[in-house]
Amino acid sequence: MALQKGDFILIKYTRKVKETNEVNETTSEEVAKKEHIFKEGGIYEPKLVIIGEHVYLEALEDSLTTMEINKPATIEIPPEKGSGLRDPKKVRLVPLKQLLAKEINPVVGAQIEFQGKEPIVRSIGAGRVLLDFNPPLAGKTLIYDVTITKKLESNEEKIGALVHRRISVVEENQFKLTIQDKNLTIDMPEIAFYIEGIQIMKRSIAKDIQKYIPDLAETKFVEAFKAEPKPAPAAPTPAPEAQASAP
Repeated sequence: MALQKGDFILIKYTRKVKETNEVNETTSEEVAKKEHIFKEGGIYEPKLVIIGEHVYLEALEDSLTTMEINKPATIEIPPEKGSGLRDPKKVRLVPLKQLLAKEINPVVGAQIEFQGKEPIVRSIGAGRVLLDFNPPLAGKTLIYDVTITKKLESNEEKIGALVHRRISVVEENQFKLTIQDKNLTIDMPEIAFYIEGIQIMKRSIAKDIQKYIPDLAETKFVEAFKAEPKPAPAAPTPAPEAQASAP
C-alpha cells in the first residue's frame, strides 16, 4: 500500500554531498564514527517522519511516498529543492576589527554568530574577513541513502513516537500510555522529571497529539514520586552474658 500524507513512518538514512561525497548527517552510529562526524551524547536511531509535516525537506518526504518498507533507496535532491542555490550577494567582506570588537575571533571554515545570523568564515586577510551568509548546503546536491524501517499504525505507536521525538534522551518504552474513552494519560518515568525544559516539551507533545490524533480530548501527564524504601529495623542487641564469678 502506497504511503500518503499524514502517515507516520520511521526512517534510517545517511546524507552526503554529491559534489564532494562528504557524509554530513546519519542515523547510524557506526557510519558516524567511520566518517568522523560522531557526536558524544548524540542519539543514533531511526527518526520519525510524518509525511507532509515538512520537518525534513519536502522533496525527501515526497520521495518517501514512492518507497517500500525495508527496501533501501537512494534519493538525489538538487540544490533548488534542497538548501537553495548560492546567492553571491550573501557573501561579503567585513572589517576584522568589527568582529574583534564583538569578541568574535574568526577562524576559516568556522560558523560564527554575527548580526543575528550564522555566516561561515571563508577567508581572512588584509584586515578583512569574507563571510558567507548562504546556508551551509546552498548550491549542493544532496544524496540520501534511506530505508523506511516501519509504518506506525496504532494510536499508541504514534503517540509513543511523538513523545520520543520531543524527549529523545529517555527510551520510549519508559513512558506508560493509557487511553480511556477519549482521554490520554502519560505516566512519566522519574528520570524525565529533571530534564531541562521538560514543561515546554510536555506542552509541545500535547499540541502534537492534538494536531495528529484529534479524536483525543485530553492529554494528562502524571509524575508520581515513589516513596523511598524504609530501612529494615535493626536487630535487637543481645544482652551481654553474665560474667562467671571468680572462685
